[in-house]
Amino acid sequence: MIAPRARLTVLAMLLIVASGCSSIVRKAGDRFADNLGAAVMDSEDPATVRDGLPAYLLLLDSLVAGQTAGDPGNAPMLYAAASLNSAYAGNFTGDDAVRAARLASKGLAYARRGACAEDAPLCAAIDGGADPFSAVVASDTHVNAMYTLASSWAGFLQAHSDQWDAIADLPKIERLLLRVVELDPGHDHGQAYLYLGVLNSLRPEAVGGKPELGRSYFEKAIALSGGHNLYAKTLFAQYYARLVFNQELHDRLLHEVIAADPKSPGFTLTNTLAQDRARKLLASGKDYF
Repeated sequence: MIAPRARLTVLAMLLIVASGCSSIVRKAGDRFADNLGAAVMDSEDPATVRDGLPAYLLLLDSLVAGQTAGDPGNAPMLYAAASLNSAYAGNFTGDDAVRAARLASKGLAYARRGACAEDAPLCAAIDGGADPFSAVVASDTHVNAMYTLASSWAGFLQAHSDQWDAIADLPKIERLLLRVVELDPGHDHGQAYLYLGVLNSLRPEAVGGKPELGRSYFEKAIALSGGHNLYAKTLFAQYYARLVFNQELHDRLLHEVIAADPKSPGFTLTNTLAQDRARKLLASGKDYF
């Protein structure tokens, strides 16, 4: 029989070991999520990613389910789950709008949970008015929280473009992205500028759009990637060049994308997808212009 003092000592040791194991498991999970994201982005075969990734999305769900709610240490796993669900929704659901909306919603939910675990002021402001939200973001320094929330939110809006109340959140997304590039212009290879380029090229200047500002953002995204981000050129053609009816720029950008080598660390998958979209845009451009 173990004496009371000895039992307390054993209990304390078990708690220390359990805590250490929890930390090890979480770190291993974070490494897995990071490595999975890198492997996906470096894949040359979109079909393999499309068919294989759902199993890993379920695995991430299980890892997230085992975490303690509100623990800031859980944020990296939540951000990884948010990014992969959002990316799958936007690129691999085809014409299944219901599935795209479901996955995009899950991606945004994970991004919000990550932000709430790591960044309480931002969490509290998400559902508030635009002005209080902007005030919070202006002093925020959690770059990854803001970027993941903004990119997942943008994916959610893309999948719910018929919901006007959702579209009303565009200024909040733009404010987050502007703060990200203010603090770290090269974050995620400058992808925040790509989102800003699209957001500012959605409407003609005559009805409040800022296409020339959008153009400058696209050019920054391309420059910050060293020209390796072919998706930036494809979206530059699709959103800006078509909006201002610049067929020469449109065709030049798309031909550059198609002729480029898609293999580039961190961009291979999106570059392969960009080339497929570029071919379709080039073909449809004959009727557009």
